[in-house]
Amino acid sequence: MSFPRIGAIDCDVHPAVPGMRALLPYLDDHWREQVTVRGIDGLDSSSFPLNAPANCRPDWRVNGAKPGSSLDLLRAHALNPFGTKAAICNCLYGATGTFNADFAAALSRAINDWLAAEWLGREPRLCASIVVPIQDPELAVAEIERRVPDKRFVQVLVPAAIEAPLGRRMYWPIYAAAEKHALPLCIHAGSTFRHATTSNGWPSYYLEDYVVMSHAVQAQLLSLVAEGVFTKFPNLTVVLAEAGFTWLPQFMWRQVKTWRAMRAEIPWVDRAPAEIIRENVRFTLQPTDAPPEPDQLAQTIDMIGTDRALLFSTDYPHWQFDGDDALPAGLDASLVRKLLLDNPLDTYPRLKETVA
Repeated sequence: MSFPRIGAIDCDVHPAVPGMRALLPYLDDHWREQVTVRGIDGLDSSSFPLNAPANCRPDWRVNGAKPGSSLDLLRAHALNPFGTKAAICNCLYGATGTFNADFAAALSRAINDWLAAEWLGREPRLCASIVVPIQDPELAVAEIERRVPDKRFVQVLVPAAIEAPLGRRMYWPIYAAAEKHALPLCIHAGSTFRHATTSNGWPSYYLEDYVVMSHAVQAQLLSLVAEGVFTKFPNLTVVLAEAGFTWLPQFMWRQVKTWRAMRAEIPWVDRAPAEIIRENVRFTLQPTDAPPEPDQLAQTIDMIGTDRALLFSTDYPHWQFDGDDALPAGLDASLVRKLLLDNPLDTYPRLKETVA
């Protein structure tokens, strides 16, 4: 589908930390020494193997460079070709995967400071998500509060597959802080590998791991609704990133049907789960797990029941579409404008200042 030049807002790009050495200037003395003495490195999210073909489009890959590690290439490959007004950086370096919560907090601070200095400070079109140590909600809230004054940070970032369902009340302080500061919570495809990525055990292939990630996202969405997160925090917006969206109609139908039979078990869910999802949850466009015919995609979106659900994304540098065909066939013109511009501005209050 041809790309309209109305100024896109890209809600999912991935700047890559070149290596731990890049973060050393942003660590305090204690953790700088610990990292150096212990030789700690290699904390790239193992959910996205660096050399896997799906991790980077061939025409976006440069020999000898980690995909996503160059700001100049991000400009040339993703910002300029799509006339991007703003792009949200979701850094997937493995702070959330460490077992030591204090180290995770130090890494999160360093990643956020590195993003601010090396990416946001050099490219005014870029915004970022706040990386938080999900291992310790109290430390996560502290990092949110530390970063809130910088308006270029527009949401809170957590991985989909972690140690516990995200609806659990131990995580609620994070949601309270996010709601307080009008920061969406972005649940991004990815795993800390505390548990097998399927309910049947460990898969054999990366293909299985990647496809089944949508199940992890669905489980987290189900947990958030059932545990009453959106009842407690009605103004919290959740963005589900890089896990598709065409599974949503069947997921909502099944959830609503079961809720009708079991609503006495969760009385705090006082309206249909589908209504809650349409009101509070958004989905990034890529990867678009589209049906084979364009009219079938249009029917799927119609079954979702709202034109506010989708947010444009390229998922740079991951390989999710061919050439510059970031928009799948089957989207009408009014929806294209909404997902490119209107829906992101509605989702991210802080983006209005950036885009202006």
